[in-house]
Amino acid sequence: MLVLGLLGSPRKKGNTAYLLDRFLAEMESRGAAVHRVDVAEKNIRPCRGCIHCEKKGFCAQQDDDMSREMYGLLRRAEVVAAASPMYFYSAPAQLKALIDRTQTLWSRRYKLKLTDPQGATRAGIMLCVGATRGQRLFDGMRLTSKYFFDAIAAEFSGELGYRRVEHPGDLKQVASVTDDVKNLAAGLDHLFHREKILFLCRENACRSKMAAAFARQQAGDRVEALSAGSRPAQESNPEMEKAMAEIGLDMFLRTPRAIDEALAEMNPDKIVTMGCRENCPFIPGAEVIEWDIPDPAGQDPAVMREVRDTIKNKVAALLG
Repeated sequence: MLVLGLLGSPRKKGNTAYLLDRFLAEMESRGAAVHRVDVAEKNIRPCRGCIHCEKKGFCAQQDDDMSREMYGLLRRAEVVAAASPMYFYSAPAQLKALIDRTQTLWSRRYKLKLTDPQGATRAGIMLCVGATRGQRLFDGMRLTSKYFFDAIAAEFSGELGYRRVEHPGDLKQVASVTDDVKNLAAGLDHLFHREKILFLCRENACRSKMAAAFARQQAGDRVEALSAGSRPAQESNPEMEKAMAEIGLDMFLRTPRAIDEALAEMNPDKIVTMGCRENCPFIPGAEVIEWDIPDPAGQDPAVMREVRDTIKNKVAALLG
């Protein structure tokens, strides 16, 4: 399971960074893989309001870090923690630019009517610090976070906010932070106690990706499902994406991954291969299941649909 931390503060070692790092360390201690992004260091252009994403399903700006990196990370993560200081009762411009650009994911969900399979379990966490003590200090950020998490198909699953935190090191003096972070992470404990299934094929461009998507869709929070390949391709099979979109599942921005990358995020209980067992890693205690499913790459779209439906039924039987 990947926990993505978004540091919204331009200060790399300030109070906001301290709070985010404490949360990420707690999640890592419970078994999650964690990844922190210092948003202020990324080249993320503001949304242009061009409505390109509502018509085409992807952002017109393809040459910045949002398109090259951040969309993919937001899709991979099962927990997204947005950490922000209060700038005029909301997020700094750097983090707000990232949030605004998730209009692309909102458009795919609400305009194109596509469902992100990972959305069944993705959790959103808000972490905030502010210098003043007003009771409504975090209201603006709470609303922004609510709609940000909705756009990325995440449920608003918890928050921490600390007032009167202004000077370097102030938050370290707040005695409750350790317990607060532990309690917040405990609310996500159900994500650590799921059956873990790793689906494998050669390129991780088609069959194993569909299998993992169906597992997430059908099992919800009962299963953690990842996919990988022994020789991953550069990109996913576009015909696979079209076939899954026909039944409402969104496979956009799911880059093929190597087996070692997947194993860094999970220790699988089951390994399911699509017909390439000789390339399977040895995981002590993991059950290996072989599915003999032909590779539909380069064939007629009808073959892709047939393979899609076969995998869907096999996943249902596996989970049943």
